[in-house]
Amino acid sequence: MRIGIIREGKTQPDKRTPFTPNQMRSLSDQYPDQLSFYVQSSPHRCYSDEEFELAGIPVVEDISFCDLLMGIKEVPVHLLIPEKKYIFFSHTIKKQKHNRALLQSVLEKNITLLDYEVLKDEAGNRTVAFGRWAGIVGAYNGLWTYGKKSGLYDIKRAYECFDRTELDTELKKVQLPPIKIIVTGSGRVGKGILEVLNTVGIAQVSPKEILFQYFEEPVFTALSCADYNRRKTDGGFEKEQFYQTPEIYESHFLKYAEVADILMAGAYWDRRAPRLFEWEHIQSEDFNLSVIADITCDIDGSIPTTIRPSSVHHPVYDIDRYTFEELEAFGKQNSISVMAIDNLPTELPRDASEEFGDQLTRNFIPELLKESSGILEKATIAKDGDLTLEFFFLKDFVEGNEEEI
Repeated sequence: MRIGIIREGKTQPDKRTPFTPNQMRSLSDQYPDQLSFYVQSSPHRCYSDEEFELAGIPVVEDISFCDLLMGIKEVPVHLLIPEKKYIFFSHTIKKQKHNRALLQSVLEKNITLLDYEVLKDEAGNRTVAFGRWAGIVGAYNGLWTYGKKSGLYDIKRAYECFDRTELDTELKKVQLPPIKIIVTGSGRVGKGILEVLNTVGIAQVSPKEILFQYFEEPVFTALSCADYNRRKTDGGFEKEQFYQTPEIYESHFLKYAEVADILMAGAYWDRRAPRLFEWEHIQSEDFNLSVIADITCDIDGSIPTTIRPSSVHHPVYDIDRYTFEELEAFGKQNSISVMAIDNLPTELPRDASEEFGDQLTRNFIPELLKESSGILEKATIAKDGDLTLEFFFLKDFVEGNEEEI
C-alpha cells in the first residue's frame, strides 16, 4: 500500500503532519513488503522536505498515484482527487454547514472518506486525537492573554516556541497575583490544561474552596459537569441522565464566574445542554471573569462571548460587557478578553504530530493492514459514491434539507 501525506491546503495552512519522518522510516522498515510512504512537498509543514528526504522518504509533487491519502485538516474541494481514498478531520459528522460542500464533493467524486474523529476501539473510545495538545496550547494562551491584559509579565506566543521544552521554559516567567482560575473538562483537553497549570506551580483546590476561601497565591479548580449543572425540578444531578437528557438541567456556573478571574473551557458541550452563563450575566458588577480561554471554540455555544474563532496570529478579541460588541484585543480594561483559536495544536506542531503519529502507529496502521477491519469500516463516512450505513443520518444534511445541529 502506497500512503501519501498530502500538503495541507487550507488558508492558513496547518503545520501538522500525520507522521514524523522518523515514524515513517520506522514503519517502512517494519513493513517493507506492505507499506511505502510518499510526502507531497510543502513549504509550511513543521518538518521540512529535507527532513523527510534525510529519513529516506520520497518527496513528490504529484501524490495521485498513492492508494491512501492522509492529511490533517479538511481538504479544499478543488484539491480533492476523484476515486481516491482519504483520511483527515473532515468536520462533517456534526453537520457543520461550512463543510457541506466538502461532503457533497466527496460523494460526487466517488471518494472513500475516513475520519480520524470516528476512529474508535471496540469499547467506543477514540484512539487518535490532538485534544491533549489543544489543552496545553490553550492553557498557555490563556496565561499569555492574562499577562498581556494585566501587564504583569510577558511570554512568547506558543507558536514562537520550537517545542514543548521551550514552552515550559517560558512558563517559568509567569508571575500571577492571587487570582482564581476555573477549568472545565476532564478528558484529553482538560488533562492538557492541568499539565500547564501544574508546570507553572499553581495550586489546585476544590470547587467549594475556590468559592468560599481566600488565598494568598493563585489557585485553580477543575470542575466536573456535576459541579455546575443541576436538574431543574429538584437541583439534583445524575450523570447518565444528564448525558441522555441534558435539556432537563440548568446551569449554576455563575457563582464560579463571580469569584474567578480566568476561565479555561475544555468540556464537551451538547447543544441541548444549558450554557454556562447568558449575555445578561456579564453586565453584572458581580461577574468577575476577565479572560476566557475557550479551548472548545463552540461558536454561539456554551460560552456566549465566543462569537467567532480567533486565529493564531490574532488570538484574542474583546467583548464589551455592556453593549456586547466586539472590541479590539484589550480594548477596554473592564472588557472580557476571549481567546478562541480553533486549531490550537498547530502552534506546537512538531510535538503534536509526533504524539498523533504514535497513536496512528498503534491504532490505525495495524487495522489498515488487515484484510478486513470493522474499526475502519465504522470510521468510513463515504464509499462508492454514497454515505455508509453508519453515517446515513447525514443524507438530508448533504442534500441541503436539514441545517447543522
